[in-house]
Amino acid sequence: MATQRYSIESLKQLSTSLFVAAGLEADKAEAVTTVLVTGDMVGQRTHGMALCPQYLDQIEKGLMTTAGEPEVMRDSGAVFVWDGRYLPGPWLVSTALTQACDRVGEHGVVTGVIRRSHHIACLAALIKQVTDRGLVVMLASSDPASGFIAPYGGTEPIFTPNPIAIGYPGTEQAVWIDVSTSITTVGMTKQKAAANVQFEHPWLIDAKGIPTTDPHVIDPGVGGTLLPLGGLEYGHKGFGLSLMVEMLTHGLAGFGRPDAEKRWGAGVFLQVMDPAAFGGRADFLRQADFTIDRCHANAPIDPTKPVRLPGEMAQKRMREAELNGVDVSPAVLEALTAKAVRYGVSLPQPL
Repeated sequence: MATQRYSIESLKQLSTSLFVAAGLEADKAEAVTTVLVTGDMVGQRTHGMALCPQYLDQIEKGLMTTAGEPEVMRDSGAVFVWDGRYLPGPWLVSTALTQACDRVGEHGVVTGVIRRSHHIACLAALIKQVTDRGLVVMLASSDPASGFIAPYGGTEPIFTPNPIAIGYPGTEQAVWIDVSTSITTVGMTKQKAAANVQFEHPWLIDAKGIPTTDPHVIDPGVGGTLLPLGGLEYGHKGFGLSLMVEMLTHGLAGFGRPDAEKRWGAGVFLQVMDPAAFGGRADFLRQADFTIDRCHANAPIDPTKPVRLPGEMAQKRMREAELNGVDVSPAVLEALTAKAVRYGVSLPQPL
């Protein structure tokens, strides 16, 4: 099966139809679809439509809740805590971010924490929803039931990649910072393992702590781990950031690794800030634009590769995808085809 290119609308229709056929409520199916397809559009293919068949598997096994609302555990207006009940993560976080954005005009800063969310997919696709409204956002996630990264200097996996995303607006472009606190992601490692492709650099260690390029060291029972951001030399930095995410998510939620059920899930921290509540919106944009412009004007090491801001390439890819669609890999297409047959959903025609 060859790589095929599909229009954005056709992928959204396919994904939404599959989720609804599997039993997910329509509003949740649409929200999850938006985040997954946006993930492909920005170029994060491991967190785009590749997740659709995996989420459907979770629904089929009863491991993703398909209906209802999160349980509100605490809500003071400026701070809220939800028990997500393993509802779909992209919908939960989108809903929480919308609530935070709607309240931030009154409070200046709104912070939310979600325990027992399901997986939340592409963080860049989520923070975009906030920067589109001219606001500043921080988002972090960790799965308390999984471990793929050892603490710096150790060999036993404790943490997940614990991604952190920060987004803020500019006059002409937003800045989207979306990074894992590990040197690579679990999704990328599993993708390389499935294809039997080695990493170019030793971004993992085996069970004895020896650096390796072999993605199979994180296969079940093998005992290897991903290295924290910074690798063997400077991994204390990634380790520190990972600890920060652990406490922002599990610590503030009061639910984490000592409590977690052994199922795919997430603890989530989110915070939305209104520049108008601080130095003012106009001055915020003046500062943001100045820094963006200075970075763009900076003399590049390679004249063919000018400096670009985090999220700039993702936004370019989004514009291109709106015009030309996105490629779907043979492996993802095969998995989507199997689900389409299962649920009696028609596959769209490729471009």
